[in-house]
Amino acid sequence: MSELVARTGRHQQRYEGGRRLVAGCIPFRYRVNNDETSDKHKKLVEVLMINSQSGPGLLFPKGGWENDETVEEAAAREAIEEAGVRGDIVHLLGFYDFKSKTHQDACCPEGMCRAAVFALRVNEELTSWPEQSTRQRTWLTVPEAASQCRYQWMQEALLTGFSEWHDKWSRGGGGTNCDPA
Repeated sequence: MSELVARTGRHQQRYEGGRRLVAGCIPFRYRVNNDETSDKHKKLVEVLMINSQSGPGLLFPKGGWENDETVEEAAAREAIEEAGVRGDIVHLLGFYDFKSKTHQDACCPEGMCRAAVFALRVNEELTSWPEQSTRQRTWLTVPEAASQCRYQWMQEALLTGFSEWHDKWSRGGGGTNCDPA
């Protein structure tokens, strides 16, 4: 059982303009590319996805941004609670609007949400985490992850947010200290 405890409830939840504010991340790591047919002798980027508790497909960790934390702290907390990973937030990938079918309340009756999504460089995989009894983690290449995203907005965050940032950064123009070597 995990010593960490997941936050629950909506009493600290942030709202803006009729939308629930959400923080999430695309956890990533590098592994050696063992493809002998490839000219690429660099490391391959993999992203971490988790299963949905309410249906098929995979997700990136995300959840409510609360009043007592920064959006970066919220994204890092969700990575720990849902996926059992710790790491460094290295880049804001963008803001993505979506409609939640399960989180409609008095402050947000139509279920509209706005997610701030970050790239999170994983430096530790926990053996025990708050939602491990209901979540399985899976490391995937970006194309594999794109094909298994449950939600279109998460696929967009992966392909236009993460991939574009990572490609730019790996050519020397991304402006982070996230060394793939």
